[in-house]
Amino acid sequence: MIDLFSIFSYTFMARALAVGLLVALCAALLGVCLVLKRYSMIGDGLSHVGFGALSFAMAMNLAPLAVSVPVVVLAAFFLLRLSENSKIKGDAAIAIVSSSALALGVIVTSLAGGMNADVHNYMFGSILAMSRGDVILSIALSLAVLILFILLYHNIFAVTFDENFARATGLNVRLYNMLIALLTAITVVVGMRMMGSLLMSSLIIFPALTAMRLFKSFKAVVLCAAITSMLCFFIGMVMSFYCAVPTGASVVIVSLFVFILFSTVAKLGVQKK
Repeated sequence: MIDLFSIFSYTFMARALAVGLLVALCAALLGVCLVLKRYSMIGDGLSHVGFGALSFAMAMNLAPLAVSVPVVVLAAFFLLRLSENSKIKGDAAIAIVSSSALALGVIVTSLAGGMNADVHNYMFGSILAMSRGDVILSIALSLAVLILFILLYHNIFAVTFDENFARATGLNVRLYNMLIALLTAITVVVGMRMMGSLLMSSLIIFPALTAMRLFKSFKAVVLCAAITSMLCFFIGMVMSFYCAVPTGASVVIVSLFVFILFSTVAKLGVQKK
């Protein structure tokens, strides 16, 4: 019989749980906004930018998070600006930036000595990747994201559903769009250590889509997405430990199973308001 509590006596598992649950919660909250705004793939684009920044940081022997956070934040603002003020919109802008950043990361990795264990962990995630310093910084950033989302919940709700109405009421729509992009960028960078750059976007997209199978109101979707996201991460992390597979892949498989389960229940007509 599996003892779920004994495995967290290991330091690296306790670190992964502390950071992972916070990141899963932040990703789920922001994911609902991004999916409703049809901007859900920004997580994928930013995670690829993060991989490029991390590759450069490792090649230069710099602190990965210290380099990747500002780079990904700038990329988020650039994507938002590009989408708003040019003929290149939404998914096309994300595709250009993400593919370019991923290519740059691959080139830097190749010139720096090729694929190694660290690069593999950043691409696919690893519960062993979190140092004590990373944990402290990641928890601080995640709490900042969570607090800002809660304090500005009503304004974020207004901007998510109807930008024109929000603008008419005097709300600074552009500022809140930038805030959502900023919070998403921070969440992506923090979560990449365990989920991996290639799978981080699933932590943003799956919980929101899963919750929307059964619930319709914004508050219900947000609450359901938050709970399912943390539960899927916990189960995925336990699977990763016992099956010796990357954390990101385990979490995605669990999230897919839960999504299929919710979709099946919805088709049977058990749908909530």
